[in-house]
Amino acid sequence: MRLVVLDMAGTTVADGGLVEQAFGAAAQRLGVEPGSAGHTEKLAYVRATMGESKISVFRHLFGDEDAAQLANRAFEEAYGELVDGGRIAPVPGAREAIEALQAAGRTVVLTTGFARVTQDAILDALGWRGLVGVTLCPADAQGRGRPYPDMVLAALLRTGAADDVRQIAVAGDTSYDMLSGRRAGASIVAGVLTGAHDKGQLTAAGATHVLGSVAELPALVGVV
Repeated sequence: MRLVVLDMAGTTVADGGLVEQAFGAAAQRLGVEPGSAGHTEKLAYVRATMGESKISVFRHLFGDEDAAQLANRAFEEAYGELVDGGRIAPVPGAREAIEALQAAGRTVVLTTGFARVTQDAILDALGWRGLVGVTLCPADAQGRGRPYPDMVLAALLRTGAADDVRQIAVAGDTSYDMLSGRRAGASIVAGVLTGAHDKGQLTAAGATHVLGSVAELPALVGVV
């Protein structure tokens, strides 16, 4: 493995369910009241599609493009405020795993389904701005996030770190992370149990391995 593509929230970053909290703020902005049937239905969809580009989720939920953009802005603002409030932390061992992979000559790229402004806020809050050379959001892959393979392939094209997609390892906490990795042709598509989905969901979506956390990934790719 020459290139390692890692998800952020739920994989390398522990956010304690902030996505659902931020969704609640966004839904309320569009008149969907907490506790209502509509809120429950929409929250279930958000949970099922964790890892997907957030604007894509809102397009599905609200249909109208203007409403989707409004919801997305409200979500990003609410999530950013929670991040600024110190509500996130690294998954234990995540930074050490990233540094170990890089010290062993692997290229590591961090990816997210959030917008760039939110991704940067997370990196700044954790002091991770210079941790890796490349970070990607859906806009960096022509707007298509997970479950499409685009961000994984963009990581390959941006870094030139591998000669073959089979030299790529992908790790994430959601079914969509797994689908994205498999569709990109990665040899290792590792699910981690520190985020949204359980072992059964990750395996059903094509995980080649399921790890307790990303801290176990260096050993899986031969870095000890």
